[in-house]
Amino acid sequence: MKTVTTSARLRKAVKAARREGKTIGFVPTMGFLHAGHMSLVERARRENDLVVVSIFVNPTQFGPNEDYHAYPRDEKRDLAMLEQAGVDIAFLPAADEMYPKGFSTYVLQEGTLTGTLCGRSRPGHFRGVTTIVAKLFNLVRPDQAYFGQKDAQQVAVIRQMVKDLNFDVRIVDCPIVREPDGLALSSRNTYLDPDQRRDARVISQALFEARAAIESGQRDAAAVRELVRSRIASVPSVMIDYVEVVDADDLTPLQRLRGRVMIAVAVKIGRPRLIDNIQLTVQ
Repeated sequence: MKTVTTSARLRKAVKAARREGKTIGFVPTMGFLHAGHMSLVERARRENDLVVVSIFVNPTQFGPNEDYHAYPRDEKRDLAMLEQAGVDIAFLPAADEMYPKGFSTYVLQEGTLTGTLCGRSRPGHFRGVTTIVAKLFNLVRPDQAYFGQKDAQQVAVIRQMVKDLNFDVRIVDCPIVREPDGLALSSRNTYLDPDQRRDARVISQALFEARAAIESGQRDAAAVRELVRSRIASVPSVMIDYVEVVDADDLTPLQRLRGRVMIAVAVKIGRPRLIDNIQLTVQ
């Protein structure tokens, strides 16, 4: 595995691969890798000749009172995991490599995709996401880029950016990877103490109960939303940011469930803010 820290070296490496006719798969991450990240890497490895993984904790997608400086990092461990998985290039830029002095151009997406869910709760977050992903796509020029469905709104935002700005890349969303008790894997899970970790199970339990209700015939979005909200609220340590039932493609709120549906949740448990969702097709 080749580890590079500058844009110039990354460009040189991927240009060489393109000259050889290789397809390029790309997995952007913020590091502190877990099995969810590695499922993306493994799929990229199966489907491409060359696999590039970036590790960059992007400062522009964190708000002023969020956990940028405290975000968990373990570069040595991450690199060992990537090498074992057969990654070809690991890109680990410094912040001033991606945002040099005088940087002033941002990618701003307007409309419902960024104005709801996490976009409503974290102003400016998606401006940081679209800017860094656009920069990385320009550097790597991947044929395919891999993202996890846990960050479903991010996937929708990036798909729209790719369409709007004519990026020649296929966005591949991959299933959520969960702990045996249902908790969606997240780097922020490391913040949870044992009691909070136990309480966090209610997030997926509420979502699974909602799915069961839908599969039993429930089609009223408000009733599904209330089912999830009341189940999560039954655990006092879990503070709800939002519970929404939306169209899985354009994220517009639903009244009746039909087609591709997503139930999305964000909560705070002590220090961390955790997100999760389930998606299903309703006839």
